[in-house]
Amino acid sequence: QDKEKLKIRQLSDAPAAEAVRDMIKYARNVIEEFRRAKHYKYILRLTLELLEICELSLDKMGAVFEESNVYMLHMMYQAMGVCLYVQDWEGALRYGQKIIRPYSKHYPPYSLNVASMWLKLGRLHMALENRAAGVKALKKAIAIMEVAHGKDHPYISEIKQELEDH
Repeated sequence: QDKEKLKIRQLSDAPAAEAVRDMIKYARNVIEEFRRAKHYKYILRLTLELLEICELSLDKMGAVFEESNVYMLHMMYQAMGVCLYVQDWEGALRYGQKIIRPYSKHYPPYSLNVASMWLKLGRLHMALENRAAGVKALKKAIAIMEVAHGKDHPYISEIKQELEDH
């Protein structure tokens, strides 16, 4: 699946190999810069800067890479995390919805990474009072987790309780 994970945009003029290499180098550098910035002591002050790094990077990388590209997904995941941190539920949901389809392709059918994303999406929908979408997403998370953890796992009981409480 490496071709899918490193997919570039289909443009009328394909980007030169050098442009793709430069964009991969840029993506790796910005990911590393983001990791370093997350460890700063004054994270609250940096939160908006981190989101801006993500958005600018996504714009730049999006000119070359498809949204299913692992570098794009990594940056969307970071942006989603920042949105969750500042309680921007709509922003987190937007990023999560972009992430889930490629995750479902890149990871195995019963991947806990995919289950975790469905769980986040379900909880975000519930927080935004979209119960139908929330229930659907949480049920997808449960279906994966039942295979990965077993039907009697406490995590599954906890999520089922969330469904009953809403």
